[in-house]
Amino acid sequence: MFSYVDKSIRAELESEHLLVTLDRDAAPVASDAPGAFISVLGPVPIPRLIAGEEVMLEWYPFVRRTELSAVQDAARDGGAEAIRELMHGSMSVNSVFALPGFRRSRAPLVRIHSCCLTGDVFGSRRCDCGPQLDGAFEQIKAAGEGAVVYMSGHEGRGIGLWAKAITYLLQDGGHNTYQANTALGLPEDSRDFSDAAIVLRHLLGGRAIRLLSNNPDKRRQLEDNGQPISETVSLIAGVCEHNLRYMRAKRAKGHMMPEDL
Repeated sequence: MFSYVDKSIRAELESEHLLVTLDRDAAPVASDAPGAFISVLGPVPIPRLIAGEEVMLEWYPFVRRTELSAVQDAARDGGAEAIRELMHGSMSVNSVFALPGFRRSRAPLVRIHSCCLTGDVFGSRRCDCGPQLDGAFEQIKAAGEGAVVYMSGHEGRGIGLWAKAITYLLQDGGHNTYQANTALGLPEDSRDFSDAAIVLRHLLGGRAIRLLSNNPDKRRQLEDNGQPISETVSLIAGVCEHNLRYMRAKRAKGHMMPEDL
């Protein structure tokens, strides 16, 4: 995913403040500035049913500004690992789905949700991701302010869908969800939440969020990247016989979950 847009369309979107370029400090910069890092589009109106009621969400897709020349440089000078890291971060268009008025919110409830095609779309019950996503939208609606940040490059905690499918077979053979990743020579968790922090800082002007999550590492990464958090709100959903071992493995890694799973 390369972030260029036809010049005339880019100019029109920028003049209407529908396309913004950010640097790593969440500050708007010119699209051709040396520090240009993330492009943010929107808001794009997205109607969605939440708890049986239609809500017009504000969608802000965002993507790292990686041009073809950067990939070519990595291929020439950086080797396979540099290419993998570059493409992993730059092939993903992430999204903020916000309730109306989010940018004026004083204490919004925010869920940073890692992509899980099997759970979010296919309805698999091997994890709790699909129910967490639905539950997040419902809790945000009930709170009256907030957003879901959907990180599309986080499948399998960052290993991708193909490797994730293999890890499911390894889990059926006795590995837990983290052991299965490392059995393939991949990290237990390679997710990076820094881009989410940058975009939230831009949209909220540095105001604190209430983070809807069970994962303390998610809070740490967001705060390390400058996004203040006033409170962490637990989100337990979708526990069933098919994902108990998965849930217990996450609890053993420090996730905030009840002992009586």
